[in-house]
Amino acid sequence: MRGFQPDQLEKARRSAGVSQRELARLARLNADTIRRWELGDSSPQVDLLARVTAAIGVPISDLVKVPEGDRYPGDWRILRGLTQPQLGAAAGVTTQIVGSVERGEISLSDNVARKLSAALQIPESELRASYERVRTRPAGTPA
Repeated sequence: MRGFQPDQLEKARRSAGVSQRELARLARLNADTIRRWELGDSSPQVDLLARVTAAIGVPISDLVKVPEGDRYPGDWRILRGLTQPQLGAAAGVTTQIVGSVERGEISLSDNVARKLSAALQIPESELRASYERVRTRPAGTPA
């Protein structure tokens, strides 16, 4: 996950006054999962991270830092705590379209841009700017 800050997860967990085991129980995860995230050995899936942040009462944006001017469409989705299927359902488009837009693989139509920006609660101009960033990223750069 782009921008995930393992140290910020540990800091937020400690501020909430819970152990890794307690957080894992509250978020219905394995304690080893929390440990690996905090060590930076693995990166969370957005739906699991959303459960963790809900359990400790912090927004995902406290743990995932991607400067606004560097964000791709997938970064906006993650900051909203949504999976691709959830965003697709909220926007009324297929998961395949969401993924293709996030990777910059298809043209972004006016209709899809309007629907996705509304579902993400961002201006359409920002969605288009983030789409252009992902579409023009250097080869080999992950989306």
